[in-house]
Amino acid sequence: MESIILYKIKKLENLITRLIIQEEGIPKLIPTPTQMQILEYLIKHQKENVYQKDLENILNIRRASVSGVLKTMEKNNMIERIIDDKDFRIKKIVLNKNAKKIFVDHEKKIIEIEKLITNNISNKELEIFINIINKMNMNIKKNIK
Repeated sequence: MESIILYKIKKLENLITRLIIQEEGIPKLIPTPTQMQILEYLIKHQKENVYQKDLENILNIRRASVSGVLKTMEKNNMIERIIDDKDFRIKKIVLNKNAKKIFVDHEKKIIEIEKLITNNISNKELEIFINIINKMNMNIKKNIK
């Protein structure tokens, strides 16, 4: 069973999570990868109106999933949802004052951990690894309805 790729991916994810907890202790708030992607997108598009539908399309995740993530982010004071001026049925997603600090702090941590886990791995090996992950993603996307 140890040779099954899915188990190896899950084991790697568990080890990375342990490493994060070991580095920080059990922090009050560790943004999930999806939350970090949303924060990054909102930071880069601060001057534009961003809606849940935009995030669904950009992140390629379902409406219910995005809704749940946004609820958690709102509860954790990362974002606010504000009724749109032109269409009262939809809400704009706006960064909260804490969001940039949360993003920057955790982005630094992600970069540190990435350096640590890629130690002794050549650029060529990393390139191959990333290409393989991209191909796996495409294979899955082809089969999701």
